Amino acid sequence: MENDPLGPSHLPLLGNLLQTDLKRPHNTCVRSFSKKYGSVFTVYFGPTKVVVLTGYKTVKEALVNYSEEFGDRSITPILNDINHGHGMRFLLTGEAFDTKCLLSCASSNVICSIVYGSRFEYNDSVFKEMIRIASDTIRLAGSAEIQLYNMFPWSGSLLQKRMLILQNHEKNVAMNKGLIQNLKETLITDECRGLVDCFLTRQQKDEEAHVVDSLYHEKNLLCAVSSLFGAGTETTATTLHWALLFMTKYPHIQNQVHAELGSIVGKRQINADDRKLLPYTNAVIHETQRFADILPLAIPHQMASDVIFQGYRIKKGTTVFPLLTSVLHDENEWESPHTFNPSHFLDEQGKFIQRDAFMPFSAGRRVCLGESLAKMELFLFFSSLVQHFKFSPPPGITEDELDLTPDLGFTIGLLPYELCATNRTC
Repeated sequence: MENDPLGPSHLPLLGNLLQTDLKRPHNTCVRSFSKKYGSVFTVYFGPTKVVVLTGYKTVKEALVNYSEEFGDRSITPILNDINHGHGMRFLLTGEAFDTKCLLSCASSNVICSIVYGSRFEYNDSVFKEMIRIASDTIRLAGSAEIQLYNMFPWSGSLLQKRMLILQNHEKNVAMNKGLIQNLKETLITDECRGLVDCFLTRQQKDEEAHVVDSLYHEKNLLCAVSSLFGAGTETTATTLHWALLFMTKYPHIQNQVHAELGSIVGKRQINADDRKLLPYTNAVIHETQRFADILPLAIPHQMASDVIFQGYRIKKGTTVFPLLTSVLHDENEWESPHTFNPSHFLDEQGKFIQRDAFMPFSAGRRVCLGESLAKMELFLFFSSLVQHFKFSPPPGITEDELDLTPDLGFTIGLLPYELCATNRTC
């Protein structure tokens, strides 16, 4: 008879809390538990039983080969507090500056063009506040305090960071209501400016047809817009933030990217079709995603049905964490998993190769819906920036002194840093 996956002994109520680094739970699972109990094991996040999957082969088998069984989504208490079950499934300078704000604005405007059908000026007060809220919420959601809340939801009223997240959500809803109302007042049903217009048009048709229990209502629209803006802004901007730091820290890699861009593209504007012509540039972007590892835990899954997986019984309703960090740094899959090395994505002839263990967007039924858009954004932004600017450390700082220490949140960002950007044509 099959048994449940093994795991460390746990305390009543507290579970394995005392054995887990709440700021880096993925590190605890990979470095401690997986070495002792294998690639499939059980831990208790407070009173909640969780099955953790580590390593490329195990994660791929679960998310791809057993996509239906592992395919349900686990909703954390803090996410439920926000959505309540709703939602649809550069600058020339000789001085050092922080790139994060500019990158956030640029990536956010891509989402705004898709959602609202228009973009914002970077100094627009509403736009700046929406970006601040999205970034702040992502940071708070990854805090130890919120991890505790997800384990012990009854503690919510005692936790300040939960209240800050809810306050951010209320502000965000109010701003989006204003933007949506403006679009509603100027709506022309035959002309779709963006996602909101399409939604409003369908909502109008359902209302006229007296459709019962339609999904096209205000709460779903607000949750969908908020989710797209938050996730689409933070992940792309954070990845680009890492990429520019890597280029500054490793100038020989930056020079190779620029040389390839110069020989293939020259001075003309880069377009989407150039990606297949720029293998080294493409490899650097992929290696940035692999090495930066900005979403190490992935989104928690929930078992849709009972399953026997690798000899273990996992019951319906069990929360499952596929550890993407264990895939992106799997020592059996990558030649130098703990080093920034674009050669991971190049063959002996220098041609780009796609690696099976490259899973920053997860896999299976819960793969990131924005994967194609994110890939295109990363390519166009990154290649255009390196085409036009040379990035270097601030005066008095050497490449070796640049700090790669991550800033821990729901996504793995960077501590604030500054760099210099000089025009390549100077």
